[in-house]
Amino acid sequence: MSDFFQFLISGIAVGSIYALAALGFVLIYKSSRVINFAHGQLIAIGAFVAYALVAWLKLPIALALLTAVLATGLLGFVVERVFLKRLVGQPIISVIMVTIGLASVLDGLMYLTPFGSGNFSYPAFLPQEPLRLAGITVSYPQLLAVGFTALFLLLFGWFFQRSTLGISMRAVADDQMAAMSVGVSVEKVFALAWAVAGVTAASAGMVVGTVSGLNQDSLIAIGLAVFPAVILGGLDSIPGAVVGGITIGVLQNLAAGYLNRFVPGGGTELVIPFVVLLVVLWFKPHGLFGTEEIERV
Repeated sequence: MSDFFQFLISGIAVGSIYALAALGFVLIYKSSRVINFAHGQLIAIGAFVAYALVAWLKLPIALALLTAVLATGLLGFVVERVFLKRLVGQPIISVIMVTIGLASVLDGLMYLTPFGSGNFSYPAFLPQEPLRLAGITVSYPQLLAVGFTALFLLLFGWFFQRSTLGISMRAVADDQMAAMSVGVSVEKVFALAWAVAGVTAASAGMVVGTVSGLNQDSLIAIGLAVFPAVILGGLDSIPGAVVGGITIGVLQNLAAGYLNRFVPGGGTELVIPFVVLLVVLWFKPHGLFGTEEIERV
């Protein structure tokens, strides 16, 4: 039974990282109905900016992490202003193709930096000795992942329920034309969504870097790995992103712990998220908490 609880706790920690990354997907989709295929690249950029500030400029780790979060948020804002602003009102497929092209460009640019290949790691800034309770081990980086996710969930909950900008984003997500008719700036909302998505991407990248080190391919792969979590929770649901991320993380750890021994070569934890994705798309294509759109003809 202790093995089960160990897999469960580890899965919640991994799922919290997925949830952080999924929040960026949801924020952009919620405001603009666009899936950002360059989100994995934003995750990698945020993580490596923090590393560069620590390794090259010798900034304190806390200041470096905060600066990297803000810088990646600014990058998201600039990307929306430069590449996507002119596509407001254009077919969604055009915007999606831009995000795919943007992913390739950012990918190539990162390979031109010293971080394009090889493995790096942040200086140790958390206690190395894990916490042990009733036979269950929890590392401090895992606690950091859970703490970041809880913090962002509270912030977004307040933001969308209480702030004027958050309410404006909800209005744009519900009906762009109606929101514009009452004076809401759709362009401003789109730019804000990309900036906040950059913030969450950088946070997810730094947590991944703290837990398992920095590698460009691995960080970018988070952007794809988190997709089943987003679909499971619902593309336009922030609580759904958290529930979906944690569910996928737990299922991955349980699969690795219980199924790999029966499968030659193992690797079931890599397959199980996409099995979930197929099942969800088959039975509940809008996810557990997503908005089901009804069109009357």
